[in-house]
Amino acid sequence: MTRRLLLTYLTFGLLILAALEIPLGWMQQRNEQQNALEQLEHDAEVLAVFVDAALSGGGPIDLLAAETAQRLGGQVDVVDGRGRTLTSTRPGGPLPDAAADIGAVLHGQGRVRARITGSDRDRALVVTVSVHPGVVAQGAIRISVPATALTSRIHRFWLLLAGAGVIALAAAALTAVALARWISRPVRALERATGQAALGTAPGFLPTSTGPPELRRLATTFAATAHRLHTLIATQRAFIGHASHQLKTPLAALRLRLENLEHDAAEEQGRDLRAALAETDRLTRLVDTLLTMARYEQVEVEPERCGVAAVAAGRVQHWQPVAAAGEVELSAVGDPEARVRSLPGGIEQILDNLLSNAVRAAPPGSTVTIGWQPCESGWELHVTDEGAGLTPEERTRAMDPFWRAANAPKGGTGLGLALVRQLAEASGGQAELRPAAGRGTDAVVCLPAA
Repeated sequence: MTRRLLLTYLTFGLLILAALEIPLGWMQQRNEQQNALEQLEHDAEVLAVFVDAALSGGGPIDLLAAETAQRLGGQVDVVDGRGRTLTSTRPGGPLPDAAADIGAVLHGQGRVRARITGSDRDRALVVTVSVHPGVVAQGAIRISVPATALTSRIHRFWLLLAGAGVIALAAAALTAVALARWISRPVRALERATGQAALGTAPGFLPTSTGPPELRRLATTFAATAHRLHTLIATQRAFIGHASHQLKTPLAALRLRLENLEHDAAEEQGRDLRAALAETDRLTRLVDTLLTMARYEQVEVEPERCGVAAVAAGRVQHWQPVAAAGEVELSAVGDPEARVRSLPGGIEQILDNLLSNAVRAAPPGSTVTIGWQPCESGWELHVTDEGAGLTPEERTRAMDPFWRAANAPKGGTGLGLALVRQLAEASGGQAELRPAAGRGTDAVVCLPAA
């Protein structure tokens, strides 16, 4: 951000300097040229007076022209009223391009002709004036002086402007650096604090006494908001952990008491007692799942390498009795060399929760398949059942905590898929539900390759 602000300030400074210095340079160049031509015109007028007197009294015109040419460092041409050369300090006489200026003066098209001729290397100041102007001019004088001195003065002025511009830009750069750092300092502090808040830690110190007032107010507001959110999240996590731990002991005691009553209860009371035991088991699973979610939320665990085939075979063996009781077959198909990165024990819990849902949803005589195949970011783990399936809206909401479908079997907590998604994202992957090829649901978990 500092570099961008500095570049912005310098760009504006350069544009302002260009808008000021370029017109000033052109105006100064034009004034220098005009002053040089006026001075040369004055010298030509003075020479014309002396030449007019010399023509009337028979004076030395050659000497006057030579002295003027030597003093001005140029060339002087003198012609009579018919345009014939009386004297010229230029070897070979006047240049061919002098005829136009001389003719215009002699024919009354202007008493003075002044201009700058030539290319950049041999530019010259040229002034042509009439001698004894009247109805008919007595002659004309043409003075040509090299523009070297004029060009040098113009170049020096442009260099002076360039030097002033460089100094101004340097001063602007120093000021811009100070301003950019002053503005960006609280922004960088906010960026660091935002990163800390994203990692779940309390933000550090935020400067609220430097920078623009708007950023200072933003830093103060953000600091208060971040600390409040951190406190609320920490309180929520602590509450879930403590409440889950506190519930486990009375639930275990409650189940033990219910089991003790089962032997003495009558047949009708036994059915209610068994239902109470089932609800107690469901509540115990809910507490265990909450404990697991709270642990993964509170602790930053580094993912580790894990072989998919070995874990899948172990979970199939673990769930085989449950599936056999519901007349459901389990199969695992995939590359035996597949390796992924996941949290310690993450794949086991992911498969346990997905298999629990799949076995309950699968009808008797069907098959629940565990498969894995490579994808762009790693490996896709699929758990597919042949049950009734879910609608697109239900597949979207199924990952939400405590959500259960209307036709879901009894005994679920609504937290299994939420835990699957949490474990997948904590391992650097993602989880989603898709429709199976035939019927049923395909639970897909994408994990990064090891």
